[in-house]
Amino acid sequence: MVTIGKESQSRVDWLLMLAIAGLMAVGVAFIYSATMAHESSSIIPWHAQFWVRQVIWCVAGVTAGVILCLVDYHRLARWSFVGYWVAIVLLVLVFIIGKKVMGARRWIDLGPFGLQPSELTKIAFIMALANFLSRPPDELRTPAIFWKAIGMMVLPFALILKEPDLGSALILLPIGLAMMFVAGVPVRALAKLVGAGVLVIGLILVDVLFAPPNWQIKLEDYQKQRLLVYFGTDGAPPGATQSQRAAARRLQRQYSYNVDQALISVGSGGMFGKGWCRGTQNALGYMPRIVAHNDFIFSVIAEEKGFVGSVVVITLYSIVLFTGIRIAGQTRDRLGKLLAVGIIAMWFSQIFINIGMNIRIMPVTGVPLPLLSYGGSSVICSVIAAGILQNIYIYRRSY
Repeated sequence: MVTIGKESQSRVDWLLMLAIAGLMAVGVAFIYSATMAHESSSIIPWHAQFWVRQVIWCVAGVTAGVILCLVDYHRLARWSFVGYWVAIVLLVLVFIIGKKVMGARRWIDLGPFGLQPSELTKIAFIMALANFLSRPPDELRTPAIFWKAIGMMVLPFALILKEPDLGSALILLPIGLAMMFVAGVPVRALAKLVGAGVLVIGLILVDVLFAPPNWQIKLEDYQKQRLLVYFGTDGAPPGATQSQRAAARRLQRQYSYNVDQALISVGSGGMFGKGWCRGTQNALGYMPRIVAHNDFIFSVIAEEKGFVGSVVVITLYSIVLFTGIRIAGQTRDRLGKLLAVGIIAMWFSQIFINIGMNIRIMPVTGVPLPLLSYGGSSVICSVIAAGILQNIYIYRRSY
């Protein structure tokens, strides 16, 4: 039993910590499997291997999370708007000094480490919005407060969308809506907002799928192709010639290749899988090496550990999510409750979208699987989010 601040009966939530540690261990193990199964991996120095870097990111994240647990989250919240505007500045800097990869500027090159500001922005946004919404319920019913909260969400959304990174931008929407709902923003206002969002999305889909090319809303080519793949259409215009339709189908196969291979990987795993480091889709290169260890790490796990391994991963995520919900319910103050809700909404959205695109119930968006996908910014920010949850648990009865 530890004594921290005013709360003499606070304890570390070991269930949460064990689930987080389990996910990090699974992530490192299967990043090793996804990257070391190829002969080319033997020529890369050990310290440059992806799984070694993932261990370093995990250690860095745990260190940052432990440090955060030493400071009451109310004190951290006092700096939340500073963090929010620092994140906005970093998003702007991406367009100036950012590294362009595959047509998108999402990273700032820091030498041995590539910073992805959109990942940091999620945490900064949750902290700032929770602090902003932690006010008397009567104030939340005023239109000014509602539109200010919307503005806080729209600004980073627009900047991330411009990179372009549609997946990361979309994650901000369920986070903001969930936090505003729990805070007590009038349901009628939120319903109108959701209705407007659904209408816009519907118009975009109708425009992309059915409108003539010259009328279509401006989207990146890969974004349009991902939508066409998801809805099973080749996008050939009405009256297209046989050669035009054949070209459209070739392009469709090109963009659906990753998802098709992921489905084969998941389906071929059976009940218990083919064994660690024995997945043929990955080892033989059918699953592209550039995505196997990040966006499609779940398909590697499903192939090598089968249905049982997939259930273990989902169970660990369920423990984290339900523990977060329990912490939100036990917290006495609004700030802690809103922080916990924002973190859980972020994790749930990322888990649902990533696993969904691996089994083709969601379009491919490039959203990483928390703590499993390779990536320094993603892993560190995910562990920091877990540290904030642990912080809320420690000080949950102090106010």
